[in-house]
Amino acid sequence: MKTSISRQESPGERYRDRCMRRPSEIGASEAMKSNRNLSRGEGRRLENVALIALMLGSLVLLSLVRARFSPIGKTGEAIKAAEQQAMGKESVKMETLDTADETASLVAEEEETQPKPSDSSGSSGGGVGGVSSTALAADHHLRLSKPVCYESSRRSDTCEATGDVRVQGRAQTINISPLEREWKVKPYCRKHDAFALAHVKEWALRPLSGDAPRCTINSSATAFVLSTGGFTGNLFHDYTDVLIPAFITARRYAGEVQFLVSSFKSWWTNKYLEIFQQLSRHEVVDTDNDHEVRCYRSVVVGPTFHKELGVDASRTPGSSSMVDFRAMLRSAFGLERATATPSGYQWDIRRRPRLLIISRRSSRRFVNEQAMVDMAMSLGFDVRVGDPDVSTDVAKFARLVNSADVMVGVHGAGLTNMVFLPAGAVLIQVVPYGGLEWLARGTFREPSADMQIHYLEYMIQVDETTLSDLYPKDDPVLKDPNSIHKQGWDALKTVYLDKQNVKPHLGRLKNTFMEALKLLPHGQSNQV
Repeated sequence: MKTSISRQESPGERYRDRCMRRPSEIGASEAMKSNRNLSRGEGRRLENVALIALMLGSLVLLSLVRARFSPIGKTGEAIKAAEQQAMGKESVKMETLDTADETASLVAEEEETQPKPSDSSGSSGGGVGGVSSTALAADHHLRLSKPVCYESSRRSDTCEATGDVRVQGRAQTINISPLEREWKVKPYCRKHDAFALAHVKEWALRPLSGDAPRCTINSSATAFVLSTGGFTGNLFHDYTDVLIPAFITARRYAGEVQFLVSSFKSWWTNKYLEIFQQLSRHEVVDTDNDHEVRCYRSVVVGPTFHKELGVDASRTPGSSSMVDFRAMLRSAFGLERATATPSGYQWDIRRRPRLLIISRRSSRRFVNEQAMVDMAMSLGFDVRVGDPDVSTDVAKFARLVNSADVMVGVHGAGLTNMVFLPAGAVLIQVVPYGGLEWLARGTFREPSADMQIHYLEYMIQVDETTLSDLYPKDDPVLKDPNSIHKQGWDALKTVYLDKQNVKPHLGRLKNTFMEALKLLPHGQSNQV
């Protein structure tokens, strides 16, 4: 198969061929070429005209489209500004969705510009109970602040909600909007103690539905649900489980909080009424016998626990501490002494340091109490003996404790009265025999520092306990207390707390009292 190769003529070859042709041939050829070029040029002109017409038509069409769809009356700068504004609104919307705390502050600012309704009785007419018109206007903000129940400490569960809150005390039910699911909680600070919780009623937080009850009382305060079930009636538990956690939780509301008390004990509430009145400007409600539907803007269910007889200032709003709690107690009960300083009058008996002995009637009694009184007086103490029980008037006994510079007692609930001692006073805990140092440490030794109280310990030895009269010398109760501990709390409590009385050695105890004197300003030689 042959492959043909074509070759292009060079300009010189074309010129040579042209020169070799005859003039007649050249003329005829030029005439034909001229006709051919004329027809080609005419076609090109027609194509150009058509192209121009098409371009003009396109321009007209584009003008029409722009006139139909472009913004009228806005310059390029105005359009750009509008676009930036739209982007800004979208940015604010996303920030609002992601930042509930900022939303809450915005709502608070809006509410502060409106007068708050006072407590009132009567029907709400089916409106949103306890929620102002301002709050309704900010409903989209409130819905972002969802109520939540959480473990506020190893000993307590707490629920907090904001919005439309309706409390039915007798039913232990709180209907809330917004709320996505039901929560249940027992509002008492001993969550892992089944025996204590058996005496605490459970509360349910439920989403507010269309058939929710209408409000009969509206309040601008925050509702605070807590229980006086559990171990209340024991002085230590009164403070550790209820009163101090109530202070931790309620103080931040500066009086605008209402206590809704479940498992209500009238005698107990009346006993500590002055404390509740320091924390709230509103009446205390017995929810067990409350037929109202009480409506609020916010609710807290369950107080927050920090530690035994203590407040963790790093976890409280405003860094409130046990110093603040004790200042509140002084205000509640009219206690005069903030610090353990002697009177300025030379012949005033209060220039002598006062020692208060906490006496006990049943177990862990001081068998030689009168001998202890005589010995303390010989050291220059003004001695008082206090015997508190469940029926003791709190304010009256608090004033007695506050007048003391040194308080001494066997481990037990009575030592809880240390909360009334002035700062700089001395607490002497007499620890019963039986390896109970750990119990003494957690209940009263560790809390004393936060109360600004000096702490001393007197450990009962085997020859100072009445258990030596009950058991042989080689009995495990006396020889090996740890073997009794291994049998559990009930065995330990029965032997070392319920069966034991003590007889401190006066010589050893005297040394402890003298050590206490050295911690007081009264201990100086010119004042004793």
